[in-house]
Amino acid sequence: MTVDDVTPLPASEIARWDDEADVVVAGFGIAGAAAAVEATRHGADVLVLERTGSWGGAASMAGGFIYLGGGTPIQKACGFDDSVENMMAFLNVAMGPGADEKRIADYCEGSLDHFDWLVENGVVFKPEFFGEPGWEPMGDQGLMFSGGENSYPFNTIAMPAPRGHVPQMSNKVQGESSAGYMLMKPIVETATGAGARALYDVRVQRLIVESDGRVVGVVARRYGEDVAIRARRGVVLAMGSFAYNEAMVAQYAPRIAGRPAASIEQHDGQAIRMAQALGADLAHMDATEVAIFIDPQQLVRGVLVNGRGQRYVAEDTYPGRVGQLTLYHQDNTAYLVIDGDAQEEAMASLSPQMMMRPASWVCDTVAELEAEIGLAPGSLQATVAAYNAGAANGEDPLLHKKPQWLRPIGTPVGAIDLRDSTGGFTLGGLLTSLAGEVLHVSGEPIAGLFAAGRCTAGLAAWGYASGVSLGDGSFYGRRAGRSAARA
Repeated sequence: MTVDDVTPLPASEIARWDDEADVVVAGFGIAGAAAAVEATRHGADVLVLERTGSWGGAASMAGGFIYLGGGTPIQKACGFDDSVENMMAFLNVAMGPGADEKRIADYCEGSLDHFDWLVENGVVFKPEFFGEPGWEPMGDQGLMFSGGENSYPFNTIAMPAPRGHVPQMSNKVQGESSAGYMLMKPIVETATGAGARALYDVRVQRLIVESDGRVVGVVARRYGEDVAIRARRGVVLAMGSFAYNEAMVAQYAPRIAGRPAASIEQHDGQAIRMAQALGADLAHMDATEVAIFIDPQQLVRGVLVNGRGQRYVAEDTYPGRVGQLTLYHQDNTAYLVIDGDAQEEAMASLSPQMMMRPASWVCDTVAELEAEIGLAPGSLQATVAAYNAGAANGEDPLLHKKPQWLRPIGTPVGAIDLRDSTGGFTLGGLLTSLAGEVLHVSGEPIAGLFAAGRCTAGLAAWGYASGVSLGDGSFYGRRAGRSAARA
């Protein structure tokens, strides 16, 4: 059997089962861990199969944001009002065209319960707000704007409320430790404490099916040998995205080919392909999240222009939105124009230096800078003149950047070359029911097969907010585990 072979194996061909459980969970990241917790709580014997040598997946290395709202205790403690309806209004727009409004409503309505579930399972959130621009809090603060909720146009659609909930991590060192670890650790401990078993260095490769099409197990590779593992009630797929499968990225999301980010090499699309081989339906396979590699402290203080010298997005919005617009609508070409004072202010901020970018060009005038970059004569000069005129009056009539970040561009003036400075991960995957069932192209559930996390099409379509993957991964991981235990 080759790694690429995802053909379902008939159960009649299995001579011997090497292991078995009521519920077999493939993947021990956030979705798999949540599934294991709920399946054990509903009386199932659970076996988790993890490809690497330990639990965690991409979640344990992530910034740890979980997108929650509707009036969580942390939001209230930090002085922010929110409601289910307000959260829903934001997500319906921010998740982009094609987002599933029923799924968004379901998630928003269950958000407070999910917060309670996380806390009950040992996840700690510090009731302190971090209000500076940044990819994540500089310390152990537990709440932050993580999707541009307070920037235009979202601040005209719903009342701005921060919903990026970050598990507390003491002695945090930027770039060296992750709040994602502090999310994963207590959930894994809850699952294993409740009796869930885990096998590591097991690479799940094929599904095993009965003659009626029901999924009853998996074939996996462990230490160079094939093993057959039986699932008496159901299999939960929680094996991550397809961001590191070059062929799938080339087929479905070619614009991020060669630039995976915020993902891990184990995200090879195997779960998606295995389910596809049974006729599973897919959704949002072309959708991606795109980061732009510059610190938000610099971004908010400058003027971002495209290859025509024109602004195209407010610099104080969610950096993921900036990245998407840059890659998909500006031919991956951007320059951040920033003056010397603003650059010094950004460099003196508490942000980690790893994302700070030096100026690629520095000139005495905008006209000289325009020529150095190679922009059309007069283009950048017109853009900066219009921006400065508005900034002098405390307004940005073109893109509505918040007044606190408006300051005329002075001299000396520089520009940071942000061409080819984007990278991202895939958002599409298996189409599932709200109960975590994998749906066949006919619309019916595939018996015995469930899924959650980035191998599924979750809340996000052509939009994103930091915390959505960990949020819907854990939320629907719980659902999938519960459904598999009851199957």
